Amino acid sequence: MRDLPFISIRLHGDIPARDCVTRAVLAEKAGFHAAWFAENAFARGILPAAAACAVATERLEYRVGVFNPTSRHPTMMAMEIGALDELANGRVGISIGAGIGAAVAKIGGDPKAPLGGIRDTVTILRGLLAGEEVEHDGRVYSAKGVRLEFPTRGDLPIFIAARGAQTLKYCGEAADGIIVSNMCSLDYSAKTARIVRDSEEAAKGTRNSAVVRYLPGCVNNDGRAARDGAKRMLRGLVPSFWRLSQRVSSAHEALFLGTGIAEEEFADAARRLDEGEAPETALSDRFVSAFAIAGTPEEWIEHSAAQKAAGISELAITFDENTTDEDQLSLGAALAEHGGATAAAG
Repeated sequence: MRDLPFISIRLHGDIPARDCVTRAVLAEKAGFHAAWFAENAFARGILPAAAACAVATERLEYRVGVFNPTSRHPTMMAMEIGALDELANGRVGISIGAGIGAAVAKIGGDPKAPLGGIRDTVTILRGLLAGEEVEHDGRVYSAKGVRLEFPTRGDLPIFIAARGAQTLKYCGEAADGIIVSNMCSLDYSAKTARIVRDSEEAAKGTRNSAVVRYLPGCVNNDGRAARDGAKRMLRGLVPSFWRLSQRVSSAHEALFLGTGIAEEEFADAARRLDEGEAPETALSDRFVSAFAIAGTPEEWIEHSAAQKAAGISELAITFDENTTDEDQLSLGAALAEHGGATAAAG
């Protein structure tokens, strides 16, 4: 039994493709498990960067998404992810979700009823990737007599990004894992893990659902410098998610469950950041403990073990700009000593 989660990096469409390649090569050298690509609405598409990274590396796994079926039909997802997996010699997985409501609405989608679309997407993807001719008349998305014209891997992993209770239950029934987004507390992440795995057990599943947590991260031999770096990464997230928590009940629970941060403290920190105060003084270390992972390589081992104990199987880390190549290599070496960097997630 591993006592640490797998450590991976998170890349996204705000990073130029060539820089993604550099980071992926470093991640492989450090012994990290995977690169998670996050495609944000109207930023760079991630597939060119993911393809370039796949060619430049030999072992690193790739997880691409979070694709939503409004902007990319499930049949197109299968075509693209199957081709990318072929290029990477079987190192690719896909993540799907309903999409950010405001962005989905801009292209004519309906962000109010996401589960039906996710169900259709998983059904179509599973069939096409298994080499079947899919005849699916879905509630939201359909495929009428569709078969891919090239061989694909039927066990290509499918992850879902979600917070809603019904979608979490469905994830346990039908997907290979759940993605827990940034600014979700550890206790909330643990609750999510229990819901998904209980659902899988009830459905007599055998996939051993992965629970992947996105986190900002900073590593430095000076622990104080690392925590200050993490605070700078939280500068924009704290005000944004504070406002979201006032509108969406699940976001409120995700933000506060088990953090020990009072609403008054959170509101005050968000206000101070909005007014331009430096995050190093506006945010207490409680925010770092709740919503980031930061410290020396030895402190990362301790923090990572707590994540594993809570049911987290993989951390997808967005490293801060001041975490050097040497810092990441030192972290990888420390993790390797404790069995916490490479191999397949589960």
